[in-house]
Amino acid sequence: MAGAALPLIVDSHTVQAGLGREGLVLVDVGAAVRYREGHLPGAVHLDYGTLIADDGPVQGLLPGTQRLGAALAASGITPATHVVAYDDEGGPKACRLLWTLDLLGHAGMSLLNGGLPAWLSEGRPLDNRAPAAAAAAAYPVDVDGDKLADRAYILQRLHQSGTVLLDARSPDEYSGRDLRARRGGHIPGAVNIEWREAVDRRRETRLRPAAELQEMYVHAGVTPDKEIITYCHSHRRSAHTYIVLKALGYPRLRGYPGSWSDWGNAPDTPVEL
Repeated sequence: MAGAALPLIVDSHTVQAGLGREGLVLVDVGAAVRYREGHLPGAVHLDYGTLIADDGPVQGLLPGTQRLGAALAASGITPATHVVAYDDEGGPKACRLLWTLDLLGHAGMSLLNGGLPAWLSEGRPLDNRAPAAAAAAAYPVDVDGDKLADRAYILQRLHQSGTVLLDARSPDEYSGRDLRARRGGHIPGAVNIEWREAVDRRRETRLRPAAELQEMYVHAGVTPDKEIITYCHSHRRSAHTYIVLKALGYPRLRGYPGSWSDWGNAPDTPVEL
């Protein structure tokens, strides 16, 4: 199993078969206490907090170049490694790591389908020992702006037919009933498909079949011919949606770090309820 041959969404059987292979790095982005209790053999733990930065009420921004490069390097990630990411809550934290790697042009990356719950449901082995410390060389950080959206970029594209804003929050957040910022509601024209709709809850957080996912998104007007901008409250849940759409072959995707915590806390951005 060559690392470069792994698909973006990879199953537990394939990962177990590749344990210990050179160039493959398993990264646990779940809770530290759960990692200590048991994790995939050889997996390193990456603190989710090192992947994000906050600025007052705005959450989930990209951290500084030096901090991000050091966090990736400390996990043993180099541009040549194939990263298999997972977490213990259905994938959003793991997908924020993969979205970050996608921003940096990292070629080899996969999401463990179903994460730790799926691995456990299949009776696969766990380890509670931390692997040896990774090399200290920093990962080179060069962000691809074509995969990034900010408030100004979105304001320029409101109501344009070639762009779809995809809100991955809950329906209550989307409608403003669940208020988590200065203002509630959603970005005008945004489509609401909660990130959990992509998950088959009967199968330990594994993704629904690709054909079902494609039908769900296309039915809502989220089609591959358009540019799709995903957002939630801090671009954790919407990073999951981004990776799902990437796995489905959507060619033009952008993520909005800060998301509603940026838009909803701004004093003058347009809002719909």
